[in-house]
Amino acid sequence: MTHTPYSKDFPVSWDELHRNARALSWRLLEMGPWKGIVAITRGGLVPAAIIARELDIRLIDTICIVSYASKGAEAAQHQGQLNVLKGVEGDGEGMLLIDDLVDTGKTARAVREMLPKAHFATIYAKPAGKPLVDTFITEVSQDTWIRFPWDMEYAFSTPLADRDR
Repeated sequence: MTHTPYSKDFPVSWDELHRNARALSWRLLEMGPWKGIVAITRGGLVPAAIIARELDIRLIDTICIVSYASKGAEAAQHQGQLNVLKGVEGDGEGMLLIDDLVDTGKTARAVREMLPKAHFATIYAKPAGKPLVDTFITEVSQDTWIRFPWDMEYAFSTPLADRDR
């Protein structure tokens, strides 16, 4: 058994993600207008698309950064070295910086250094990273692994009565 720092599992459906991204949009709308969005790939892409639609923003860029291993389900739960594949120009003034969540704050610190004047918004925030974002919707405990809908697939579930006890 592999030990991870995550003892809780928090699956998020497409409907829930969409609803939370729209709730984030409501908050951000009141703070605008915004020049554009910088999505942190890959987790920030889907929330950024929803927010761009809701706020009628057409200028969208990306910061491409790798912070989690991508070999297998358990490897994805261990944050590794940051690798910036693509940055953006400027200091972020008037821009929204969007990600799905802030976890340890490691990625958040790096992107904050790149775009210190951007407004950083996430759907989910954990305690260690929460101080680094300006706006978020839902706080989850540090020991929770959030399972986003793009990381899951539907599968048959054996009825409880038919499972080995």
